[in-house]
Amino acid sequence: MIRRLVTVWHARNLEFLRDRATMLFTFLVPLAIVVGMGIVFGGPPRPLFKVGVLTTNLAAETHPFLHERFFDFVREPDAATGMHGVARNELDLLLDLHAHGVRYWVNPDSPKGYIAERLLLQTDPQAVRAPVTGQASRYVDWLFPGILGMNMMFSCLFGVGYVVLRYRKSGFLKRLHATPLSAFEFLTAQVLSRLGLILAVTTILYVGVGTIIHFHSAGSTALLLLVATLGALSMIAFGLITAARFSSEELVNGVLNLLAWPMMLVSGIWFSIEGAPAWVHFIAQLFPLTHVLNAARAIALDGVGLRTIVPDLAYLGGTTLVFLALGAWSFRWRAD
Repeated sequence: MIRRLVTVWHARNLEFLRDRATMLFTFLVPLAIVVGMGIVFGGPPRPLFKVGVLTTNLAAETHPFLHERFFDFVREPDAATGMHGVARNELDLLLDLHAHGVRYWVNPDSPKGYIAERLLLQTDPQAVRAPVTGQASRYVDWLFPGILGMNMMFSCLFGVGYVVLRYRKSGFLKRLHATPLSAFEFLTAQVLSRLGLILAVTTILYVGVGTIIHFHSAGSTALLLLVATLGALSMIAFGLITAARFSSEELVNGVLNLLAWPMMLVSGIWFSIEGAPAWVHFIAQLFPLTHVLNAARAIALDGVGLRTIVPDLAYLGGTTLVFLALGAWSFRWRAD
């Protein structure tokens, strides 16, 4: 018994070591994640609060509150943009520093805003609170689209990749190759099949969880459905690029994680990347999930119409076609 066990164990180890691509990604994925998180979250202690600052007065730069630790002070171009950030929980406070005193805006439903306000008043008791224009939203209202988007991302990337991989390893794709079916037709059918399942699950979660947390959308539900459809199509096609060629489960898992983790970190699921370096914004704009969340939050929280989100929809539609074309071009029917 022990001899048989050791023989199979030895054979499996040799199989893994001879699969150089899988071995590479086994070490590369965790290393890339650690390095990426070190770049994004490393350095000095991370700020706990994000505060927008409006000022044209150079003397205001010496205000003691601007030297508090664990605060990230972000320049805001105008009051309207800053108040929008406060209302949507992207900023905890907005300060107007001028020669005659300090005026500030805070979201009354924000726990972090409440704490930041108390710290400001301890530093400057004369600071004057101004009302936020527009309806202030709760953090959960801002977060809810991010949670749905994250669930869609994992379902899209991993839900189709392993199915195609199983078809290839079982020889099912080899038999399909003998039919008139083209690679583009096969991949399109897989995309549409997964799309229906993801939209059904997302709709159930949107209605069910939204009822529990009393999530209210200020915009059109039909527009949200359109964003979800185009976003799911883009991310499914994104995941299919990996499954189109590889035949190793370990390798596919590594590549999909290499795609999913950066997307989850910089697309704004859990927190706003307002004030992040320009290179972080550039990378974020490359991912389909960023455009899904930007459009969904604009619709749900701001009630915008179709015209405002056309750039995001165009990007999602364009990347869907590009990813499908790349997947069809690199598709391999056989496992060998």
